[in-house]
Amino acid sequence: MSKILIVDDEAIITMQLEERLSTMGYEVAGMAACGEESIGKARRLGPDLILMDIVMPGKINGIEAARIITTELNIPVVFITAYADDAIIAKAKSVRPYGYIVKPFNELEIKAAIEVALFRRAAEQEEQRSIQPIHRKISSSPGAGQIDGDDLTYLDQPEIKTVLLEDIFTDIMLFLYTDQAEKDPIFKFALEEGIKKGGRNLFAYSHSTLQKYFPKEIQKHELYIHRIKTHELYTLLSILEKCTDSLLYEGTKDTLQILIDFSETEEFDEIIAIKNLLLDKKKSGTLISGMIALNIGKIDHTLIKILAEGISRIIVSTGNETTLSFAHHTYPIDSLSVVPQSTIDDVVKKLLEPVVLSLLDKPVSGYDIVHEIHNRYQVLIPQARVYTLLHDLLYNGYLEIRISGKSKLYCPTEKGRIHISQKLNDFKKVFGHILGGGNELPTENTDTRI
Repeated sequence: MSKILIVDDEAIITMQLEERLSTMGYEVAGMAACGEESIGKARRLGPDLILMDIVMPGKINGIEAARIITTELNIPVVFITAYADDAIIAKAKSVRPYGYIVKPFNELEIKAAIEVALFRRAAEQEEQRSIQPIHRKISSSPGAGQIDGDDLTYLDQPEIKTVLLEDIFTDIMLFLYTDQAEKDPIFKFALEEGIKKGGRNLFAYSHSTLQKYFPKEIQKHELYIHRIKTHELYTLLSILEKCTDSLLYEGTKDTLQILIDFSETEEFDEIIAIKNLLLDKKKSGTLISGMIALNIGKIDHTLIKILAEGISRIIVSTGNETTLSFAHHTYPIDSLSVVPQSTIDDVVKKLLEPVVLSLLDKPVSGYDIVHEIHNRYQVLIPQARVYTLLHDLLYNGYLEIRISGKSKLYCPTEKGRIHISQKLNDFKKVFGHILGGGNELPTENTDTRI
């Protein structure tokens, strides 16, 4: 089954394409809404083909994104756009696309363009293999250096692995990433979980748009945000000093959850000072936990070693074949595991009900649930399956509908909260029974690095 990445900033278009492609028998590998996001997902997901819009928000349009993707990854791109003037077409031709479809389109046009592009790509690959095959490494046995026809083979794509990371608010964790890492879904989930835990939550960042998702929490002072400006990192040190000192006042039971993202690393000495401050405060009894995140693209291994000293939980983005998945309900409690992404796909797709139920702890639309599942687990679920579950819950009085702007939000009723809680507990008991949940998994006190 061919995997296709959809890139379009119009949510309605992406959802329509997802349903149509699934009906045609293709697998939708992912969806992106801008050129920058499409490059990152193409690197990580390795689709067989990309359906790419041309005019999108951001610094990189569809044509420039296609140029980077085809040059670096050699993935075929078919443009789907509402623009068909000569200037746009001329620019599009410069990246040698495998097709060009003008909106509005129909299913036959899409299917024909995809099949032609896939056939052309397969033919090109076959020609390349016949000219320059990739040889299997030859062992140092007698006759080494002579290659028999049976010894020719081709390299397969690496199997995608998923890192399952459980409760992140038990300690201070280090997340090291590169420019290619998709960090926003991870950061968004971490902020949501910190707010649910209560206490104080601090989000410090150099560049981010995540604050737009938490206007009420910011207004209620459930979440404090701080923009890290160039050459002003010392201000964050002062803020952390005040926050942590106030936690030591007699009678206070507050905790501090932090998410600090150092996407700029020029002031490395100050970053180390902040890390050391947090570790010292924790050792002295301050109830502090959370994540320090750092872009390691511009620092060498010696600085990474200095940064990692004293931190026991470390996650390193390892490239295209590894993704992170944060557990919504931490059961069973465990620090970190690694499983094939295919296993995540099977579990989420076949056991969709508990996944959807776990996301109904706040008003949410069906569209948001589909995208949350994709962002969190890298699994695409047809929208119809999610709405079927929601409608059943609505019919039985477990959900009610609220209108917010143009969105229809599903909210648990009082009876629904009891039902959802009981259902999730039932699922946990069954999983524990099947997997022997009474046995605790052994843990180690050593650093965990992936």
